[in-house]
Amino acid sequence: MREVNMHEAKTHLSRLVDEAVNGEPFIIAKAGKPLVKVVPLHAPEAIAEERLGFLEGEFQIPDDFDRMGQEEIERMFYGEA
Repeated sequence: MREVNMHEAKTHLSRLVDEAVNGEPFIIAKAGKPLVKVVPLHAPEAIAEERLGFLEGEFQIPDDFDRMGQEEIERMFYGEA
């Protein structure tokens, strides 16, 4: 991510904001120390659509995932019977 100093941010704020709105967020630093990150309030639609479902088919969830480790968890809460 691009980092700009305070002076550059003040001088070119309008251009930097336009770039952030178009998907290029940036960080404003003072004396080399990062202070704030400027990102758009609403992501462009194309970016949001590209991310939806990007890991589809990469994971398999077992049918009993909500019961996995149930016996061990019960022992931890209730102790040995």
